[in-house]
Amino acid sequence: MLTDQQIQQAADSLWHAEQTREWAEPLSVRFPDADVGDAYRVGMAVRDLKLAAGRMVKGHKIGLTSKAMRDMFSATEPDYGFIFDNWFEAEGASVSRASMNRPLVEVELAFVMGRELKGPSINAADVIRATDFVLPALEIVDGRYKGRGNNMLVDSVSDAATCGFVVLGGNPVKLTDVDVRRLSASLSINGQIMETGSASAVLGNPINAVVWLANKLHEFGVSMQPGDVILSGSFVKAIPIDAGDTIVALYDQLGEVTLRVGA
Repeated sequence: MLTDQQIQQAADSLWHAEQTREWAEPLSVRFPDADVGDAYRVGMAVRDLKLAAGRMVKGHKIGLTSKAMRDMFSATEPDYGFIFDNWFEAEGASVSRASMNRPLVEVELAFVMGRELKGPSINAADVIRATDFVLPALEIVDGRYKGRGNNMLVDSVSDAATCGFVVLGGNPVKLTDVDVRRLSASLSINGQIMETGSASAVLGNPINAVVWLANKLHEFGVSMQPGDVILSGSFVKAIPIDAGDTIVALYDQLGEVTLRVGA
């Protein structure tokens, strides 16, 4: 277990990296003995720094929702990170490649909470009752570390589950009006379809991912709040993006979400 001073040092470096784009040394390199528990402590300490600086928590991102990704990271469960108010980009916006580190794009379903959801012992019915609506979304996966470390799971958890920013589509749908297991989408870059996938790839049902998160958050004394955006996990493999790219996620029932990448 890392000391409180080491946790704060790691959090300070991540917060500095986000502000300056001077990317930080991975936690698993800086502190080789750090474990997943330490990584979550770092993530909480980064949250506290951001709140003190005037940022707001606007939701949570769930990662490693597919078995293939968990196997790659040697993880036994998903992971999560906070989403902050300045991590949202408008649908159809153009974002600067220079502002990002090593960005990839994923296609996801975002749950927007209508009331507090607090573990433990949350089940699917609780999630359905607490969700106001769902939205199509893109997640830009990106991190504040300057390279791959010795433990991808520890580094991901400490760095907000490697969330860069989020693009929400403008087509809200009630959970009672759609079978989220059957939703599918394609991801295109510059008009070429790169990936297709179904929401059932997310723990069998994206609702299951939100159940997991509600119960996991309870371990840290955190709950989902009304208005929180919950990224439930990607349908598809993450694809690298670069300057000049036009990204389109086309959902079979929820329309499309677009993003352009500038210089």
